[in-house]
Amino acid sequence: MENAVGPSSPSSAPQLAEVWARIRGRLKEEVGEVEYRTWLRQMTLASVQGEEATILLPTRFLRDWVRGHYGDRLRALWQAELPTLRRLDFRVKPEARNEDARDEAGVEPSGEARQARLTARGLAAEPQDGLAGSLARPVEPRPADRGMERYPDRAAERSPEKAAEKPNDWSAPLDPRFTFDSFVVGKPNEFAHACARRVAERPASPGFNPLFLYGGVGLGKTHLMHACAWAIRELGVAAGRPPMTVAYMSAEKFMYRFIAALRSQSTMEFKESLRSVDVLLIDDLQFLIGKDNTQEEFFHTFNALVDAGKQIIVSADKSPSDLSGIEDRLRTRLGCGMVADLHATTYELRISILQAKAQTQGVPVPVKVMEFLAHKITSNVRELEGALNRLIAHANLFGRPITMDGAQEVLHDILRAHDRRVTIEEIQKRVAEHYNIRLTDMSSPRRARAVARPRQVAMYLAKQLTSRSLPEIGRRFGGRDHTTVMHAVSRVAELMQSDSAFAEDVELLRRMLET
Repeated sequence: MENAVGPSSPSSAPQLAEVWARIRGRLKEEVGEVEYRTWLRQMTLASVQGEEATILLPTRFLRDWVRGHYGDRLRALWQAELPTLRRLDFRVKPEARNEDARDEAGVEPSGEARQARLTARGLAAEPQDGLAGSLARPVEPRPADRGMERYPDRAAERSPEKAAEKPNDWSAPLDPRFTFDSFVVGKPNEFAHACARRVAERPASPGFNPLFLYGGVGLGKTHLMHACAWAIRELGVAAGRPPMTVAYMSAEKFMYRFIAALRSQSTMEFKESLRSVDVLLIDDLQFLIGKDNTQEEFFHTFNALVDAGKQIIVSADKSPSDLSGIEDRLRTRLGCGMVADLHATTYELRISILQAKAQTQGVPVPVKVMEFLAHKITSNVRELEGALNRLIAHANLFGRPITMDGAQEVLHDILRAHDRRVTIEEIQKRVAEHYNIRLTDMSSPRRARAVARPRQVAMYLAKQLTSRSLPEIGRRFGGRDHTTVMHAVSRVAELMQSDSAFAEDVELLRRMLET
């Protein structure tokens, strides 16, 4: 294993194993036990050579999933440990690899040990440099990024030359999976879909600027925003026009970039970059609630773009009139264009989404299993798709067909949470009513004890009664960090031990939510 450690790596194989163990531990803490066990537990570190680390996964499906959904975060965690490491190479393990040869830390065995196992089986190992060279056959080359053949302009953006020319490099990348073709239309979302199509075909047309999409979590707002951006780019190219400059970001990222510009005294550069785009898409606008200075900057940016005939698309969890904490002048401007809501899904729409997802993955899913999922998981399309992804992953990883019994076993945690029918929103509402505070205080920056203690109780109950990870719970409470949620959980547990009246209060709330 020592041969696999490059000049930028720890000086010994044990140190490299410790680094890898810390990275896995941090990732597990961030995503939660269930998500980690489903997607990330089978990662194996093959080697660290110079500026690149190689990570192995057992199947192509799992490799593509981990690279697409966790690649950026893994690279950031690696760079926190090894600043000179620049790249991660995700590959598929050779078929001859013996799973039980991996140690508990997820590090490949030494070349000598692996060679001995292969010799015992009558397999010849090709001598190669580095730890990956001890495997029975070379790993397959990494394929082109998914979706690039469909979006050549996106592939061009990833080249160094194109990146250097890109004026809005602070914009978040668009997801190639989120297109109009992959969006399943039903009665709850047909109006929002039609509005998004209209904006994509004729940006900045009267009555549709801005386009304001709102609805609950996981109903397709982000999908429609990305689909608009892709379609606007493609239509411009198809018409022989220069491609329009599209910038997509979350409201939270807008705030952070604005704060960074203030600190670096580069606000003019920030304003010019932002106002030079043709289409601006801001996701989750509710995160600007209580951020007065950022709201003001967004208001001026909004006016400048609309006055210049540029398109703005915004999403939030509530309609403009219900966004308390947003300045009246901004709320009025947001509602002056087209406001479209995405309702909770119907059973028929959920079945259609599952069928489309299964067809895309190319995996046979019994109708009874899809009907079961559509009945059980009703509030969140994202969670519905995640449940199906987990079933497909297990089928691919273990070579087993998807069955009803298997689905109940694999998804036991999700199904148990939905049997209780408890959501974070319900918890926040019930706790706010119990302590006689405003619901908006759950996500506000106020730290007065009369507000902070009920908020901690709500976080504690969210951890106990839902399957959400700590980072997701924190996001639902005004974008707080997962460490804040951990502190709230431990603090409430301590108070319940020392204060019997407080413990009875919390238990009463728990029983009210569970029944």
